[in-house]
Amino acid sequence: MTINCISPIDGSVYATREVLSRTDADAAVTRAKTAQSEWAARPLAERITLVQAGVAAVGAMNDDIVPEIAWQMGRPVRYGGEFGGFNERASYMADIAVEALAPIVVEDSDAFRRVIKHVPHGLVLVVAPWNYPYMTAINTVAPALIAGNAVMLKHASQTPLVGERMAAAFHSVGIPEDVFQNVFLDHATTSSLIADRAFGFVNFTGSVGGGKAMEAAASGTFTGIGLELGGKDPGYVMEDANLDAAVDTLIDGAMFNSGQCCCGIERIYVHESLFDAFVEKAVAIVNGYKLGNPLDAETTIGPMAHVRFADEVRAQTAEAIADGAKAHIDPANFPEDSGAYLMPQILTNVTHDMRVMREESFGPVVGIMSVKSDAEAIALMNDSDFGLTASLWTQDSARAEAIADQIETGTVFMNRADYLDPGLCWTGCKDTGRGGGLSVIGYHNLTRPKSYHMKKA
Repeated sequence: MTINCISPIDGSVYATREVLSRTDADAAVTRAKTAQSEWAARPLAERITLVQAGVAAVGAMNDDIVPEIAWQMGRPVRYGGEFGGFNERASYMADIAVEALAPIVVEDSDAFRRVIKHVPHGLVLVVAPWNYPYMTAINTVAPALIAGNAVMLKHASQTPLVGERMAAAFHSVGIPEDVFQNVFLDHATTSSLIADRAFGFVNFTGSVGGGKAMEAAASGTFTGIGLELGGKDPGYVMEDANLDAAVDTLIDGAMFNSGQCCCGIERIYVHESLFDAFVEKAVAIVNGYKLGNPLDAETTIGPMAHVRFADEVRAQTAEAIADGAKAHIDPANFPEDSGAYLMPQILTNVTHDMRVMREESFGPVVGIMSVKSDAEAIALMNDSDFGLTASLWTQDSARAEAIADQIETGTVFMNRADYLDPGLCWTGCKDTGRGGGLSVIGYHNLTRPKSYHMKKA
């Protein structure tokens, strides 16, 4: 069986890879588990240094990586790839590793030594998505390796070259090939490996359906699973907000990467006093975008990663308009709209009865609603099956925090959006999933506690 990457640029087959048979997958698992014990025995400082060197080696490939990303999933080359965030996240996790992984000493007296150590799970499977293929992968790969785990990276079929790049870079600096393996697996083999307890921990970023499949495969195995699934992230603009900053940030959060961001803004609630001005400014911004070939330096919004993703957003938008929503962006401004190339759209007169306000769109469309109060905004923000991030806009931080306490979400931003802070736990609730990446908590999830009760006399 083969995996084909169909480029959204022109519909051509950009890359083809053979998946591993179950026999070959089992052999890869065995090699990883054998190599892991020696890797974990190396000094922590050595593992940190090697991972940092691997990250730098990825950075050295960036000139080649940027057009590859455009060919694989459509992001315009003008944005320069992902190395800034990739390096920021890995560097932060390297910087906190010694403290985060330090034993917790309960007692060290003449009578007893009582300690809790953080020990690696063994072999960690990282299943990464295509939308930010480098940054989402490094969130787990770097801390997992630093903590002493071996890692198998299975990337989305849309971005098959990413794992190969990362493996080549990490191996080039001395991380053993069996400690970090890039693998191509079909869904059935992945599920059967999980069901047979091949892994000590599985981290999956992707769809709700994919997360359910992971949980089903792990049922009864007690394998730890971290899941970051769908989102429908809201923004709320209060009457005292900096309007220009709110519009610029929220619309960028809705449209950047063709709306294909895990924590992208998919619905916006604006206080009635600012609603008309907000919409007017938002429309002006979006009308300034250039939809086109992502290899063109002038392109600001490229194709979606696959035609079927674009068609789903078209369907949600068309249904909303048929049900009374108002579309503010004229299709005549985006004649390139076809196939995977999807024009951006702003909708008003939307309600939560519409799929575009309830289901994940993961594309360049956003619905904007007027609200009269904080209570109304909170109720609407919480009226969702998802909970990844929420973005609040106000000059009153106490008010924002009080509202944040009432929002069912994993992260709350004030006066910013669509950013992953590696110092904070990246987590979600409801259908967005469970677990936590990055920060000190990321290390806790990639290790297990082991207690030592040593009586000295």
